[in-house]
Amino acid sequence: MNIIWARALAILLLQAAIAAAVGWLLGVRAGFITAIVLLVIQAFFNVHHAQRLWRLLDAPVYGEVPSALGLWGEIYYRLHKLAKRWHSQVKQVEQQHARFIQAIQASPNGVIMLDEQNQIEWCNAIAEHHFGIDAKRDLRQQITHLLRQPTFVHYLAAERYDEALIMYHMGDRRQNVLSVQAFPYGDNRKLVISLDVTDIERTDAMRRDFVANVSHELKTPLTVLSGFLETVGELPLSAEDIQRYVEIMRQQASRMQNIVNDLLTLAKLEGNAKPAGDERLDMGQQIRSLRDDAQGLSQGKHVVEVDAVGGLDLRGAESELHSAFSNLVSNAVRYTPAGGTIRIEWAPDAGGGARFSVIDSGLGIPPEHIPRLTERFYRIDRSRSRDTGGTGLGLAIVKHVLTRHQAQLQIKSEEGKGSTFTIRFPSTRVMHGEIKAPAGLAANG
Repeated sequence: MNIIWARALAILLLQAAIAAAVGWLLGVRAGFITAIVLLVIQAFFNVHHAQRLWRLLDAPVYGEVPSALGLWGEIYYRLHKLAKRWHSQVKQVEQQHARFIQAIQASPNGVIMLDEQNQIEWCNAIAEHHFGIDAKRDLRQQITHLLRQPTFVHYLAAERYDEALIMYHMGDRRQNVLSVQAFPYGDNRKLVISLDVTDIERTDAMRRDFVANVSHELKTPLTVLSGFLETVGELPLSAEDIQRYVEIMRQQASRMQNIVNDLLTLAKLEGNAKPAGDERLDMGQQIRSLRDDAQGLSQGKHVVEVDAVGGLDLRGAESELHSAFSNLVSNAVRYTPAGGTIRIEWAPDAGGGARFSVIDSGLGIPPEHIPRLTERFYRIDRSRSRDTGGTGLGLAIVKHVLTRHQAQLQIKSEEGKGSTFTIRFPSTRVMHGEIKAPAGLAANG
């Protein structure tokens, strides 16, 4: 600033010196006229640059510095430098704001910004999905006019935001479960954060159901055991009655043992983070073993058929895969009335894979039950399951084994016409070798 004033003073002194020199040469009157002319020229010069400066301030130019002589050149240079710095700072702020918005948009949480009147100022795409709102359409709308659940309206009005609010049936799917919490900030504004906890709630529900089912499944045989032990211990019984009661207790104890064994197997599968084994399974031997197991469980009450292609083996954990195959075969025998047919198939599949199928002519499964068959302790008919000795965990074990082996379970069934359970293995799990004659496999029992 001192430099500018110094230059302005220098210009004025120079003009005065020129006017004095002209006046001395031309006389007083001519010198006065010359001074007036110079002042008028200076005035027009200043007005021109003042108008130019006004236009520059109204629409700044960030390119080249405007050219001018003397003091105006210095003013243009200084203002251009200042405007350029401000423009750079504004650009940085805009970039930071854009990155901030991108970060919030990338967040897995829904974010809604409310003003002091609880009107929507901004929300991200996740919040739109969670609550079924539109950021542009619903801008400046009262949030309680859009989210009318009484629990949310009361939560917002009570202004007690220490804990999150659980909201059900939200968003586009109308099946979401959201954890919603408000955080006050600024001048009575609020930040509403939402998190989709549908999977967590479903897991908790499954855990509660699992505990309840285990308790229920173990309670029945324990009650039977306790009752018969009291009977045997307190009442005079014949040897025949004692033998019958002991046999019933043995069956109930065996049932409990089967439940515990299946629970341990399931826990081992769920807790095993290691990849499935890489052993080569001789599927010819596996099929023979499964046929013998089916005939032993059937005790001659069913026809057991086998159709297996030789030279087609599997790569995986033998104990786990045998458990899965055995569960499907034993289920087929249990739920097929006497005189029915159980068929075990092993054959190539599309894309170089292979399929293992168990086909029965049993009672069939109503279509509404098929999607839930692999849930732990899920039963179509509890009384029928107990009569057949099932634990309700077999298909859950099958599901986990197949997941570890990148395989898929497909179920087709029709009531009164039987069921088909098919496991499809990818080509990475199939090993081709020398084709062996499938002697002894095409056996009926």
